[in-house]
Amino acid sequence: MRRALEAALLQAQAEGKLPAFSPPAFVLETPKEKEHGDLATNLALVSAGPARMAPRQVAEILREYLEQQPAVQELVGRIEIAGPGFINLFAREGWLARLFRAIETEGDRYGHSRADKPLRILLEYVSANPVGPMVVVNARAAAVGDCLANLYAALGHQVEREYYVNDAGHQADLFAASLNARYLQLAGRDVPFPEDGYPGEYVKEIAAEFLRSHPELVDLPEQERLAFFKIHGVDRMVELQQQELARFGVRFDRWFRERDLHRSGAVEDTLAYLRAQGALYDREGAVWFASTRWGDDKDRVVVKSDGSYTYLAADIAYHRDKYQRGYDRVIDIWGPDHHGYIGRMRAAVAALGYNPASFEVILLQLVTLLKDGQPVRMSKRAGEFVTLDELLDEVGKDAARFFFLMRSPSAHLDFDLDLARQQSEQNPVYYVQYAHARIASLFRQAEAAGVSLPRAAEVDAELLTEAEEVDLARKLAAFPEEVKLAGERQEPHRLTRYAMEVASLYHSFYAHHRILGSEPRLQAARLYLSHATRVVLRNCLTLLGVSAPEKM
Repeated sequence: MRRALEAALLQAQAEGKLPAFSPPAFVLETPKEKEHGDLATNLALVSAGPARMAPRQVAEILREYLEQQPAVQELVGRIEIAGPGFINLFAREGWLARLFRAIETEGDRYGHSRADKPLRILLEYVSANPVGPMVVVNARAAAVGDCLANLYAALGHQVEREYYVNDAGHQADLFAASLNARYLQLAGRDVPFPEDGYPGEYVKEIAAEFLRSHPELVDLPEQERLAFFKIHGVDRMVELQQQELARFGVRFDRWFRERDLHRSGAVEDTLAYLRAQGALYDREGAVWFASTRWGDDKDRVVVKSDGSYTYLAADIAYHRDKYQRGYDRVIDIWGPDHHGYIGRMRAAVAALGYNPASFEVILLQLVTLLKDGQPVRMSKRAGEFVTLDELLDEVGKDAARFFFLMRSPSAHLDFDLDLARQQSEQNPVYYVQYAHARIASLFRQAEAAGVSLPRAAEVDAELLTEAEEVDLARKLAAFPEEVKLAGERQEPHRLTRYAMEVASLYHSFYAHHRILGSEPRLQAARLYLSHATRVVLRNCLTLLGVSAPEKM
């Protein structure tokens, strides 16, 4: 239908009914109100401006050419113009049989699509400093990034997931000093703990590991011991972070180390390149990036007067490395406190000779954990915020991921621990998973009764005329467009909402209509509708990174 709409617009332009203009981005989706059709589009509304015509006039012209499209003649029973110029499409009889055939044919890939222009996308997310355990803000970034990567892949793009390890800066030095102090204290030495060090219990645990495995470090000079902890202590912390994220169902294609960036000379090479492009200048003993030339609000220091690099210098070199690897889109997920950093990085991308429009930042808002309605702040082990491991101990992977994905990335999230622990229909993830498990139970009962799932071609889908049946089927048919919109708009919360709507519709269908034991042809149709629901729920949960249990 999307292609038919595009073809109708182009044909109307070719025959002079509409002026020439580039086809605009438009929405094609399932309306919330059934009287607005099975599909509705705003194509006429977004075309009215460039066409310099009234939206309803554009809609009438588009309807004329839509009716000539083979896909429309096959699939659409009638076309209506509504409101200011929406085009509402009503499916021809037989659409439900086509839906069943599509789900049978595509199976686990139902909802996926092929991009017209597949892109190589690099998605970088989490990238927490390697000086402590994963905390809940990192966990939200992990859930959102992982789901977005799944969505881009489902839309036909080549996606790679990357974690940037900031292991070359001041934070790594502080962590090494903290480990050194705890190590010596555990060895019986009376040494002070750094005033700005990391006080968490996890530092003592790692120091104890090193005391057992490397007791000889006690006798090394201070600088050698600090150098050891900066490398091996950080490596151990990264290993623990990897274990936490794996428990959360999140894995990366690459863990990119900042220290490797420095060792390779990439920072110096990048600054030399910018210098040759006239993008750097010297002032007050420092080296400045003339970022205002590319839209930043002020120029930025990349080399301090003492000769050390700023964080920006390494970040520019890192993003240059990303582009040199050949990605079409580079997407970073950052915390809300990095809003002011976007302009300088976009300027850097442009100064490096790449299209700044290909660089994108998703700002992820913070999380508040609630218990008994009150914020939960402290963690005994981390000495600060609640860790990912502690959260997973409390509610499990599925509830954690689902809850993190229930709100838009741009919205603050209140995470209700009490609700996430509940095993009742009040808990959204339990409610969705129970719908899948209920269908699995139905098919176990059918198997025990000697009833097997028919092929889609054997089902008389026209028997499904009850409101609960039709509403459920319409929602299943909307799944591919929901996936498309969730990916294109970077709205993974569309999928959690969609999954809850499907579960609600199935529970209503199950409560109102007998499936096993009904008239044989109707039984087959209702069984296949249940099977189709199971496929859609499983595919949706898979994109969310949540399991689809067979029993609960």
